[in-house]
Amino acid sequence: MDKITSEKGAIPAPVNAPTRPAKRVSLTKKLVATAILVGTLFTLSTLHSGERARGHLTSSLASSKNDWVAFLGKPKRPLSGKKAEKHFLSVPDPESIIKSSRHFTAKPHIAGSEQDLQTAKDVLEVFREHLSIATTPELPIFDAGSELSRNSTLGITSLTEPSAWIDTYYTLLTTPKDRALQILGDDGEAVWDADLTEHADETDPDAHKYATDIPTFHGYSHGGSAEGQLVYANFGRAEDYEELVKQGVDFTGKIVIVRYGALFRGLKIKFAEELGAVGVLIYSDPRDDGSVTVANGYKPYPHGPARNPTSVQRGSVFYISYYPGDPTTPGYPSYPNATRAEDTRLPSIPSLPISWANAERLLEEIGDLRTASKRSIKFLNDVKNEVKPIWNTIAVIPGHIKDEVVFFGNHRDGVISKVLGAADPTSGTVTLNEIVKGYGSLLRNGWRPLRTLVFASWDGEEYGLLGSTEYGEDFSEWISEHVVAYLNLDSAVSGSRFHASASPSLASLVQKTAKDVAHPTEKGSSLWDARLDSGNFHGPVDAEVQALYDIESAADESTGVSALGSGSDYTVFAQRIGIASSDQGFGGSLSDPVYHYHSIYDSERWQELYGDAGFHRHAAIAKYLGLFGLRLSDSFILPINTTQYAVELEGYLEKVEQLAELSKIKPDLGPLRTAIQELQAASIALDVEKAKAEKNFRRLLKKIQKGHGRFSLSRMFKRVIRWFKHKLGFKEHSCRESKKNHLMGHSKFRFGRYFGWKKEQEEKGGIPRKFIEAAKRIQRANKKLSSFEKGFISTGGLTKREWYKHLGTAPGRNLGYGATTLPGLTEAITLDKNVTQAQYEAGRLEALITSLAESLGE
Repeated sequence: MDKITSEKGAIPAPVNAPTRPAKRVSLTKKLVATAILVGTLFTLSTLHSGERARGHLTSSLASSKNDWVAFLGKPKRPLSGKKAEKHFLSVPDPESIIKSSRHFTAKPHIAGSEQDLQTAKDVLEVFREHLSIATTPELPIFDAGSELSRNSTLGITSLTEPSAWIDTYYTLLTTPKDRALQILGDDGEAVWDADLTEHADETDPDAHKYATDIPTFHGYSHGGSAEGQLVYANFGRAEDYEELVKQGVDFTGKIVIVRYGALFRGLKIKFAEELGAVGVLIYSDPRDDGSVTVANGYKPYPHGPARNPTSVQRGSVFYISYYPGDPTTPGYPSYPNATRAEDTRLPSIPSLPISWANAERLLEEIGDLRTASKRSIKFLNDVKNEVKPIWNTIAVIPGHIKDEVVFFGNHRDGVISKVLGAADPTSGTVTLNEIVKGYGSLLRNGWRPLRTLVFASWDGEEYGLLGSTEYGEDFSEWISEHVVAYLNLDSAVSGSRFHASASPSLASLVQKTAKDVAHPTEKGSSLWDARLDSGNFHGPVDAEVQALYDIESAADESTGVSALGSGSDYTVFAQRIGIASSDQGFGGSLSDPVYHYHSIYDSERWQELYGDAGFHRHAAIAKYLGLFGLRLSDSFILPINTTQYAVELEGYLEKVEQLAELSKIKPDLGPLRTAIQELQAASIALDVEKAKAEKNFRRLLKKIQKGHGRFSLSRMFKRVIRWFKHKLGFKEHSCRESKKNHLMGHSKFRFGRYFGWKKEQEEKGGIPRKFIEAAKRIQRANKKLSSFEKGFISTGGLTKREWYKHLGTAPGRNLGYGATTLPGLTEAITLDKNVTQAQYEAGRLEALITSLAESLGE
């Protein structure tokens, strides 16, 4: 519409039309005139010209006023506000979600396979069905980088109807070929061969059927064999290795065995590699299952809630805390013809994931676990690396404010890590589908979001956040300009306890929204109360495991919402581009049935029997996240709380000061503290301004919606309708036919001169200038709010891992998953132990935060 140019001059002043006898109008002319009427009224409702705020206002008012359809009969008033929320909350249905879950867990779908492509098409069909998007003879599947792919995303802010498509990226993927694990005798011959297969009987028919479809292996693991004595290194943390080195353990030429947990699996291998080890085995230890163990009397799955001893956790070992995404295209998208770089963040020694049944036998070779085994261990990891396609499925609901976007995402891929993946990621996939279903129902009841909504079903997440990262690198400028928040779903349900991680600016909204959603199983309680839920299987818990669990649970005590690290698809949005983001779902407690993470036992039967009987938690997450999105989309002022963020920054700094005191690395942090206090003051001033701006805007909007003031779109519509009624031959009262303030006057409607007329009305004060200024005031406040997170983005990125650019929070360099706040400064003190580096990092933070405070005050 912006390309339409007006004719010179203004719309003619209205004149009295001479009275003419009614004349018969042909049916053809009536149909043509009716078509013109519908098109004209639609155009009037979507015209955008002049200042952006005024265009947003015109569109919003046009959609909220329904006078024009009085000609065809008064319709049901469109849903909005609390009524829209209430309607949405009535949609998510456990039975519907169960049906969808059974469909998506029916077969394995490893990334790059035909089954994976089919699931992408299945999600496309779900989006099309729920959003009433017309089907096309040829599916909209586009190669990333092509004109069609680029235009699909870059054209989101121009859409007037829902749309959906699939983008194809080409990334490096690992496929397992052969593997073996042996204990060697003194003569070098095998005295024990491990059974590396997960075993399931027909009690769980899907796990039994597909037990051998995707072998147990590590994505991006180094291909080859290793032989040497076995050394046990607990969780494989940096401190675990350091302690063993202090005790005199020499890792050179050794094979290391470590248990899962505490940090990302790839870093367990990285640390061993740096000490000279030749291979790593990683297993799932029943001690980490809390109270639900065979030792405490519980039967193993599928006959009980405890761990099946043959279960194996697959997963990627890519060094994700240095950069995610395709390792051959660091920092740029994986187009079909992309230049491939050497993969520098992959292990150079082989690894294998193994079961507790195998680990228990191997640990017998070590004895007291403080020395190396007497006999040698040998294992083979034969894999194939090749560039293959992955598919992201995207859908859009255009809003009145087209260029402000709320973005939802969940990964869909079954990949290396899941054979069936009922919890991870299918629980998230079907929950996102249910949210789209709810929004589709709102659309059919006349609702339209104030801001545009985008939904993504990411692929390749388990290899290293491939689909989301490649998309983010592809469209980083567009995302930075338009996306106001990113809402992530991974495993929506794998236990009884609700948890949420988010940018501190979204913590208040997370809490309020969770309090407004009913608890899935306890009447009278809220979803927020489910943060304290636990399972019903009790017994003794390993002391080390309990201590780690308590530390993790206490990490978010201030708000109940923890900081974002990495390990899921919010990473590129939050840590590289600077978009306020969230991640949420139900996870396990120490008394929940064992969730067999990344195993064949993450099956539909386990989910329906132990994970979420009745799927009430799935429905609760759908209600919560859908409501969360509605509030971000439909609020005049974005519900982004910069003051909460500024207050938490002071808490982050206090943690750094404590670490500095312990390490005796003491940079001068006074200027940084002053900058944070200045940011707090600027943010509080913004809070006052945005409250006043919204109050003023609502007052003036209410006045205009009632038809007060000189300009009223409803009056314009009524006048246009009366003129078309006249042209269609319907008899009107003579007083209306000759009414002096008739908008058109002449029988010939010169619509091309609308813009000239509109400008004249503005000059005469036809559109209240106070309202235009109020809308612009709202827009200024929202721009500050949506840009706040980007204020923590440093062009140079974090020291030693430049891909990550957020100086406020990032995945810990030695954690991978877990968040480290003020990461550059914290790691300069705790890891680098360099006071000069710490002072430099404090200075970088001070400069960013000072600039951010100034931008809020502008």
